[in-house]
Amino acid sequence: MEDMSNLTDGDTSFLVDEILHSIFFMGKITYLSFSPEDIFHGDEKFLDYMREMYPRPFDLYSSQIPNRSPFSCVLDMVVRLSGPQEKASSQNNLQEIQNKLRELISKLKQRDNSKMLFSTTLCVSSVSGSSKYYGVSMSTHRKPARQIMVAAGCLSYWDDCVAAAVMSYCPQKRRKSYFDGTFQLPADVRCEAFSIEGQRMMVPCRSCNNLFNLETTETKTNPYGNCAETESLSNLLKKEERVKQQVQRCVSERVNDRERAERDVLKQLKQILKPYSGFTWDNSYYRPLDV
Repeated sequence: MEDMSNLTDGDTSFLVDEILHSIFFMGKITYLSFSPEDIFHGDEKFLDYMREMYPRPFDLYSSQIPNRSPFSCVLDMVVRLSGPQEKASSQNNLQEIQNKLRELISKLKQRDNSKMLFSTTLCVSSVSGSSKYYGVSMSTHRKPARQIMVAAGCLSYWDDCVAAAVMSYCPQKRRKSYFDGTFQLPADVRCEAFSIEGQRMMVPCRSCNNLFNLETTETKTNPYGNCAETESLSNLLKKEERVKQQVQRCVSERVNDRERAERDVLKQLKQILKPYSGFTWDNSYYRPLDV
């Protein structure tokens, strides 16, 4: 990430800052608990450099929750490396992004095949004539990291419509009786997922069908909020106001108690964090200073 940051146009050091905090947090909540010193063991010179350049991740990984998993930061960096947004909409550029992600995953797997830090699926969403909006599946395949990141996405990071859809099923894994934020996308929205390593298209899982009414023949139900479609559609709705308004109109017709749904997610999040005595949450989600 540090090397890629030096190759991008404009300052992308905030992405390095963010991924450091996310990785340090993940180390904190593993059953063995890895400190930044453990992670950089054997390269103390680089550790000192990173601590000087990016002090906040070192200071706040024990008290603030990341907004997203590490590989989402990697995706943002790779998309920025691909050039202007207009160029990022081309098919050739999509292939370039896939190739770069696959190359990075291959290097990660040479060191660790636990899937703790890398995503398996890339999703691309777009509206006719618009830019492409990318997302990856959670690079936190195991509990409790995945549960924490889904909760953080719902409460702090994802577009509010996407967050509402996920909260309809989280944390109970069945749709709430008092809240339904699921929606159907307008006909001109395209949402396609790809296996990063297998280089093949993937049909949406049953969860994505339940949340966003994406057509599928798949019977598998992935954990809600885990799929690349969630992040990709969130990025789209943050930018495409017309689409967002159409989705909001659909959901606004229902009688929903969103505050209760958020309390439900927050309650579970606090319960998950309880066993980790080395992490004392200050009720904040980490934000790099330049964002």
